[in-house]
Amino acid sequence: MSIRSSRAANRATLRRLIALAVLSVSALLTTPAQSAPRVAADIPPVHSLVAQVMEGVGEPELVIQRGASPHDYALRPSEAAALEQAEIVFWTSAELTPWLDRSLQTLAADATQIQLIESRGTTRYAFREAFLDTQASGHDHGHEQELDTHKSTGDHDHAHDSIDPHAWLDPVNAQNWFGVIAETLAKADPENAATYRGNAQAGDEALNTLMDDIRGDLQPVSDEAFIVFHDAYQYFERRFDVTALGSIALSDASDPSAARIAEIREVVRANDVRCVFAEPQFNPDLVETVLDGTQAETGVLDPLGSDIPSGLDFYPALIEKLSSNLVECLGSG
Repeated sequence: MSIRSSRAANRATLRRLIALAVLSVSALLTTPAQSAPRVAADIPPVHSLVAQVMEGVGEPELVIQRGASPHDYALRPSEAAALEQAEIVFWTSAELTPWLDRSLQTLAADATQIQLIESRGTTRYAFREAFLDTQASGHDHGHEQELDTHKSTGDHDHAHDSIDPHAWLDPVNAQNWFGVIAETLAKADPENAATYRGNAQAGDEALNTLMDDIRGDLQPVSDEAFIVFHDAYQYFERRFDVTALGSIALSDASDPSAARIAEIREVVRANDVRCVFAEPQFNPDLVETVLDGTQAETGVLDPLGSDIPSGLDFYPALIEKLSSNLVECLGSG
């Protein structure tokens, strides 16, 4: 068996162990005296984290369905009803879903609303505006652009439109959110507090193991140059020491101009870029246009895991798939 196959098998075993660990904690700690609060979560990664914490007590409702772009989404009646009925809503950020920010004010005004990117201890980065490194050479493309970074204190004194909302792609943020989710649920449902906290601890430990594996997988390709479709991955890049040279689309995922396409193609040629990554939610023809006349390969990265079943196992599978898709394309030469 190859090293990659062995690691894949180990990760499959790890996911089974996560489920068993959470179930074991739940079986030991759950008290049936009080039903779980009604909970909603915005996107599949957050829904997965909440589902892990609630395992054995209840299940959260998913608001934005798998495969949809959260940047511009129209709520279905059933999803609006889930928000209206929720006692607690966990969501990522107003930067990711400004429309949801407005909807929560009307549909879930009485619910406890936890905007996770605002939670204390969350690492946040500024958007890399018009992200494209035209000065890179020789694959020396470490973190050339110094970003504004800070730890959230729960205050609202920052410029919301400058924060990159894709914070779930850093598993350390996910670990922090496990604690936030568990404590929020414990406050609302004290009789099941031990279960929530035990599940959060099990999820935290499983992510430590997953991060160690991914660092080992990515290390051999950490110097390979690549381009992403839109600048959604800096949390993952910085956690695992890989760095994209740039993105095809701008930070709001809008279509690039012809001039930007030409500039990106020149960066691909000049820097021996190995891979240009598409995203399933956006126009693949733009990637083909960038690749035209270059030696680069194409791959797919998806920050929302459109083809991964939602639920408890979603989050570790999402992070694992980002890693494996990077390795598959960057290691193909």
